[in-house]
Amino acid sequence: MIKASTNTTGPADGVLAGLEGIRSELEDFYKDLHAHPELGHQEHRTAARVAECLTGWGYRVHEGIGGTGVVGVLANGDGPTVLLRADMDALPVREDTGLPYESTAAATDAAGRQVPVAHACGHDMHVTCLLGAARLMRASPQSWQGTLVALFQPAEEPGDGADRMLADGLADRIPRPDLACAQHVLPYPAGYVGTRSGSFLSAADNLKITVYGRGAHGSEPQAAIDPVVMASMIVVRLQTIISRELAATQPAVLTVGSVQAGTTGNVIPESAEIQLNVRTYDEGTRKEILTAVRRIVKAECDASRATRDPGYEEGSHFPPTINDEALTREVSAAFTAYFGERAHTSELQSASEDFSRIPDAFGIPYTYWGIGCIDPEAYRVAEQHGTVAQDIPVNHSARFAPVLQPTLDTGVQALVVASLTRLANPDDERP
Repeated sequence: MIKASTNTTGPADGVLAGLEGIRSELEDFYKDLHAHPELGHQEHRTAARVAECLTGWGYRVHEGIGGTGVVGVLANGDGPTVLLRADMDALPVREDTGLPYESTAAATDAAGRQVPVAHACGHDMHVTCLLGAARLMRASPQSWQGTLVALFQPAEEPGDGADRMLADGLADRIPRPDLACAQHVLPYPAGYVGTRSGSFLSAADNLKITVYGRGAHGSEPQAAIDPVVMASMIVVRLQTIISRELAATQPAVLTVGSVQAGTTGNVIPESAEIQLNVRTYDEGTRKEILTAVRRIVKAECDASRATRDPGYEEGSHFPPTINDEALTREVSAAFTAYFGERAHTSELQSASEDFSRIPDAFGIPYTYWGIGCIDPEAYRVAEQHGTVAQDIPVNHSARFAPVLQPTLDTGVQALVVASLTRLANPDDERP
């Protein structure tokens, strides 16, 4: 296993000394979660296993928050309260990793469709790491002081899990935290830990647009107003928003992920549907892009003589993740002391999260970091050949699955080290 920096001293070493003794149990727990993924708001088995662990370790456990959310609270004397969060849900993806514990699960999604299910984003690793940290902190009360809140959130992927926990009275069920932390596996070499002050993850908006034409036989296009052509022109023109309306230094992403129309080749349909996703890092850019989308859609519909105004259906919205600078500097320094050269400053990420809604609701600072999960040798080879984008599976890919170690150890260590930046006994030297 990759070890921590040899220069570390203080409470983190005492707490993490127990990791070796529980490593095999954590690995087995992870494999079980990976083989039994559950979609958002359906995490009943996962939540039950989490609650069983926390209860057995002496945590005060709250179950069913926001549906399937679980929170464990461990008070250990006077001191600050630190909230650590992990997300539990999986994705409607058919796994193609070839692992001996590969998922073959299927489920019925919110739309009533039967879909394959896999932990293609690594949330099973997040759950296992937080449980590992919670167990080690419980076993070492002499090394820290305060209250630890371990929060296991449902439905991060659909973007409403945090909101549902809050709406279901989360703030009334747990002590008010002083700060919150979370982490996510990323497609970097396992052992990597990356922090970033300020903007880290983007906001995300999902939008469904319906454009309306007039149907006709495919042999008589003059009798139709073709919504397929209309939608096609809109898709092409939308690409100019990022390339021609934003400055080159202004990061943003616009992706059209779905275009649907018609049922057969010789019938011009009545309407077409476009689904798109916009990712931005500040509210000004977000509004600018969404306004441009509507302007372009209306103009193309007018140019095509659409039979009615376009329809808009707003989908999930994810807030930006903007790390508190002071807290992130503190955690980053602790990571550098503990992990040595494995601690890095992370790049800006275009993925999105709903984690920030929880600390924002409490009005507390938060920091969110990434841990690598790719086999280091495979990553090194791909980097040498300049084929990282082609050869290294990313989150949400059917081929994505964290290498078990040192990813698991690193995730447990990072959560413990971050917690102890505030929970360490005043008389102990911080790591």
